[in-house]
Formats: sequence, structure tokens, C-alpha cells
Amino acid sequence: MADGLDQVGARLRTARHARGWTLDELATRSEMSASTLSRLESGKRQASLELLVPLTRQLGIRIDDLVGAPDVDPRVRRPVIRRDGMVIAPLAPEGSSVNTYKITYSPDATRFAELRVHDGYEWLYVLAGRLRLRLGEQDLVLSRGEAAEFDTRIPHAIGAAGSRPAQIISIFNESGARMHTHGAVAVTDVHFP
Repeated sequence: MADGLDQVGARLRTARHARGWTLDELATRSEMSASTLSRLESGKRQASLELLVPLTRQLGIRIDDLVGAPDVDPRVRRPVIRRDGMVIAPLAPEGSSVNTYKITYSPDATRFAELRVHDGYEWLYVLAGRLRLRLGEQDLVLSRGEAAEFDTRIPHAIGAAGSRPAQIISIFNESGARMHTHGAVAVTDVHFP
């Protein structure tokens, strides 16, 4: 928190300037002396709740906006998942609103034995190799640089096309993430002749 406190004055000044107020105007609105506000903004006076609450109310901001968020490590440190011929590397933190993965499909024709259906939506982008996407009646091959998006309630299967692995970036909604990463049983298994 000490790291965030050293920026309170500068953030306070920026918020005041954004409203076009002078030091005297904000001090008067907040019922404090212009000298006190000046010392807060310059870092010569320590910030306290007693001083910050009336200022933030007048400025229409939160105290958190002044203190700043603690530095958070942006790296994603989640284990790789190996399942059904796939290597799934999570690219977003656990519980993220967007579930993003780098998936490598090994060349394995048995992946296409069953089309699956489950709640969700999927977006994917081919990084390397060739990807086979069976989607309903369509049997598509996507190459490096191609993308697809589809409703996962349409019967589908995904895997490498040919004898080399395929690597993709895939984004799922929450239902799709559960299906692909936790090995949940599909809502419906559909078999096409």
C-alpha cells in the first residue's frame, strides 16, 4: 500500500484538473484549507481518510482511484492439461471472464470418431499446422492464419489434419471451457454414419 500512497497527490491533482477546478475551488467544496490540499497534492502531507473522503466525494471518484491497485503479477501460472491427444495451455488466470487456451492437437484420426454437442461458443485461430473441423455436415480444413467461430451446440469435432500436429489459440465461454478442459461428458453424443 505504501507504493500506492506516494501517487495519491498526483492522482488527486489530475482528478481536480480533469474537472477544471482550481485548488481553492476544491478546497472550499471539501471544507478544508487550500494550504492543506496543496500539501496533499505535492506529497508534503500524509493522506488520511479524514482528508480523502470529502475530496473523493466532491471529485466523484473512489479512494481506490487515488491509492491505485497493488502491482499484480500478470503472468499466468497454471498447469498444462494433457487429455485425449491434446495439450492445453491456459492463457488466462483461473476464474477469468475470458477462457483462452493454446491447444496442440496430435495427429490422431480417432478424435473424429464422435461429434459432440455441448452448451457454449468457441472462437479459434490456427497458429501452426492444419486443423480439421467437423461442424455439422461440414468437414473443413483450416490452415495457419485462418480462424473460425461456432456455436458448440452444433455437432462438432476438432483435431489435426494430416500427419503433423495442429496448434491453435482457442477462446471459450464458460460452458465450452468446462467441456474441453475438465473432460466433462458431452450433453449429447451424436454419431453420423
